[in-house]
Amino acid sequence: MSKEVTVRYTKNNETFEILVDSELVYEYLNGKRSDPLSVINIDEIFKDAKKGERQSEEKIKKSFGTTELAKVVEVILKNSQIPLTTEQRSRMIEEKRKQVINIIATNSIDPRTNTPNPPLRIENAMKEAKITIDPLKSATAQIDFIVNKISAILPIKFSTSKVQVIIPPDAANRCYGILKRFGIKSEEWLSDGSLKVLVEFPAGMQSEFFDKINKATEGRVEAKILS
Repeated sequence: MSKEVTVRYTKNNETFEILVDSELVYEYLNGKRSDPLSVINIDEIFKDAKKGERQSEEKIKKSFGTTELAKVVEVILKNSQIPLTTEQRSRMIEEKRKQVINIIATNSIDPRTNTPNPPLRIENAMKEAKITIDPLKSATAQIDFIVNKISAILPIKFSTSKVQVIIPPDAANRCYGILKRFGIKSEEWLSDGSLKVLVEFPAGMQSEFFDKINKATEGRVEAKILS
């Protein structure tokens, strides 16, 4: 069950505390909640929350450059050690691990074969490299460090794929949404009603792209990989 916890931030030898819901702040840290005010139980900045002693507006302004509650709470949440239960910390680590694997798998290829790196292969490389996930850091912020650590085990190259496709006239309408989702760079309607499109997307999505476009055209797509 969720409970109220105190988050403490210190700056200029002054203490600033907020009272937050432990489950809601967990969702905020994990990116499932974006409004910092949605996690606090009381719309106040305290000097000592336990005693109910509020911090002065003057000291808040001096330390944060503003007294706007949302901005102050956001700074406190981003720069404090948030009290998490063991179960919450474990959940966050696992969710961040999945996010990291997905980012690498989606955006990279194995330069030896120019094919996507399967998620399981990335996960195994992370285990072999004994990667430790920081639950309080965004997945994106940890990518460079993790890739550097596992690259000796699993060669990784971040790249994009450019693919030119020609879609038959009778399949053009139902394929357009797929093409747009992957990233249309240019398009041209040919004289016979076919649709010629250049798409560009993260290299790790190449297999997914061809699966979807082949299914939508019943294998009648003309495709040329440009890069």
